[in-house]
Amino acid sequence: MSIEGKMTNPRPILQFLSNQTIEKIITEARDILCKLGVEVHNEEILSMLHDHGAKVDRAKRRVLLTTEVIDKALKSTPCSFKLYDVLGNETNDFSGYNVHFTPGSAALNILDAKTQDIRKPVTKDYIDYAKIVSQLKNIASQSTAFIPADVHEKISDSYRLYLSLLYCEKPVVTGAFTVDAFDIMKELQIVVRGDEHQLASKPLAIFSCCPTSPLKWSEVTSQNVVDCARFSIPVEFISMPLSGFMAPVTLVGTLVQHTAETISGIVISQLTRPGTPVLYGGSPAVFDVRYETTPMGAIGTQMIDCAHNEIGKYLGIPTQAYISLSDAKMLDAQAGLESSMGATLAALAGINNVSGPGMLDFESCQSLEKLVLDNEICGMVLRLVKGIEPKEDFPALPRFEELLKEQHLLISEHTQKYLKAELYFPGRVIDRANRARWQEEGGLTLLRRAQQEVESLVENYKPTRLSDTAKVELTRLMSREARRCGMPSLPETTV
Repeated sequence: MSIEGKMTNPRPILQFLSNQTIEKIITEARDILCKLGVEVHNEEILSMLHDHGAKVDRAKRRVLLTTEVIDKALKSTPCSFKLYDVLGNETNDFSGYNVHFTPGSAALNILDAKTQDIRKPVTKDYIDYAKIVSQLKNIASQSTAFIPADVHEKISDSYRLYLSLLYCEKPVVTGAFTVDAFDIMKELQIVVRGDEHQLASKPLAIFSCCPTSPLKWSEVTSQNVVDCARFSIPVEFISMPLSGFMAPVTLVGTLVQHTAETISGIVISQLTRPGTPVLYGGSPAVFDVRYETTPMGAIGTQMIDCAHNEIGKYLGIPTQAYISLSDAKMLDAQAGLESSMGATLAALAGINNVSGPGMLDFESCQSLEKLVLDNEICGMVLRLVKGIEPKEDFPALPRFEELLKEQHLLISEHTQKYLKAELYFPGRVIDRANRARWQEEGGLTLLRRAQQEVESLVENYKPTRLSDTAKVELTRLMSREARRCGMPSLPETTV
């Protein structure tokens, strides 16, 4: 491991793997794909891979790739791409060591602010979430963060995207758990963009596509990869090997498996449509045999995330990881410890899309209070990776002459010019008052400050600038989809 920065660029960089180790991991992964292969439960994709020279055993649904197929796919994968908000403004540049944060996705539960118990979320929770994310300056994109339980499960994917587009201008990290959901989710995006060409030129969403460990693609997830590629919708590949359970116990062994599974997804994507934008991502974890759990806040998990990011960068592909989240069950010291450590490592490693803020309990629970705290963590680490560089500090003598003369620099021209750019000032969730002032202002705990911030953000929310025509059409399409699935009407919403 090394931390290094070039003299011309003050950004600190974290590395766990040497180039020699990365090359060996990639070589082993390619060897596995060519000699052991990958299982694909999709007839169309099996035919496509066969037509490109792969050896296909249809009875076993196993595909042995070739070095030529792998090289072709990797060569056509873009080295970067951008995301745009609902108004068409650029928000995310997935290139180099740029870092962007987005909340964790698809939680089944929400931590209730009043009772501090987990429960199933409903539409109102999701609307509050979208309103909050729209105002969090350090969260670049939203995600379809949790699954409302008050709609039919057949529309739960598209409904979350619908609410996101209706209440928040930021781009969306999402995904489909069924093949049928993709069409309506594509239509919703086209309503916002205007047509398929505009959607392709200014991507609005990223779809998460997850292989099954070890080395398997289901019919649904592999079809999602193909469908996204056909419309140039970016995908992030979320391989989830579990060290010591569904993957080798060593971190390097897990990285070999992760690399093989991710490259197999890249092959499917790029053979469908060369140049489709992708993120080299993942949600691997170590397996804690003591509790039979997959701790996302474990240091081993975070190391794998940073390392697979290095492999993606070595291959020239922008990266993603599920990191900066916690396995704690409430907003406590463990939640802060694991989330801040993950965010710091992710930023230093230069993971382009960091998924995790707001998440608790092994990726199963979202907390709005934790989300506003994590926004401050993200702000701190984004300042961290800007590094330290001179800002009219040389020569130093005039500044110190002024200091000795005035006995302070509070109103100095230099201070006023650089104060906000040089120092990060967190919001009200973080307490920086002295004890006397803290007590005078109510002696609020972290939880209560976070609750107040959530309440304030919801209260001060301003509707998005998406046109009323688009909002009406989004609702028409979503209502039609609900009726198709047996729901006479959608839960009540107000924009």
